[in-house]
Amino acid sequence: MNPERLRDLLERVKGGSVDVSDALRELKDLPYADIGYARVDHHRALRLGAPEVILAEGKTAAQIVGVSERLMQAGQNVLITRMAAALAAPVLAALPMLRYHELARTASFEHQPIKVRPGHPVAVVTAGTSDIPVAEEALETLRACGVPALRVFDVGVAGVHRLLASLPELNTARAVIVVAGMEGALPSVVGGLVSAPIIAVPTSVGYGTALAGFTALFGMLTSCASGVSVVNIDNGFGAAMAVLRLVTQDVSAGAAT
Repeated sequence: MNPERLRDLLERVKGGSVDVSDALRELKDLPYADIGYARVDHHRALRLGAPEVILAEGKTAAQIVGVSERLMQAGQNVLITRMAAALAAPVLAALPMLRYHELARTASFEHQPIKVRPGHPVAVVTAGTSDIPVAEEALETLRACGVPALRVFDVGVAGVHRLLASLPELNTARAVIVVAGMEGALPSVVGGLVSAPIIAVPTSVGYGTALAGFTALFGMLTSCASGVSVVNIDNGFGAAMAVLRLVTQDVSAGAAT
């Protein structure tokens, strides 16, 4: 249950259009619903500002469908991550209302249009085209959370003039997610040019001693640009959720002043 739906329910109880018994029935699955193989967290949107997200990896199609249906029944939006096309086929057959993004490997459903959060967009930057799937996972997560974003793709250090041409956009961004494989140098370069918070995402892209992303991860962790934060390898979702916490904090601080 999201804050808007809970507030509406409480207002209807207060106004007398819903009696207490009906309200209790609607609230019975808070804080979670136990469906045997999962405990679906209906309270997460109230605590963190975004509903529970379903990680498809390691789950069967039936489990994904079951958790999705419980979230939908509770009036919550649905975001599924890491759902490859082969797994998506039976899930979409059962839940044709889902919107599937094959490149990002995500699926989503909204009960109503997502309310866009105020403020400048978040920039999602990739070093190369091969990093785009991870970036698209971040973008789909931001979209599901109502965080506006812009794409700045294929601006790696092998042609750094491409990045410099995008500096006007980056300098207006409220945060920058930088996605890079190989040696992982791009977040350091961006971090030395842009004052906004930088979330670095190492990818498993690269030859030989790129070591499936570990070289990029270590390079980002030892960045000479101060204040660069790093998430796990290929974790576009985690980068977007880190940005969501920053954005939520910005709004809370603005409300408090």
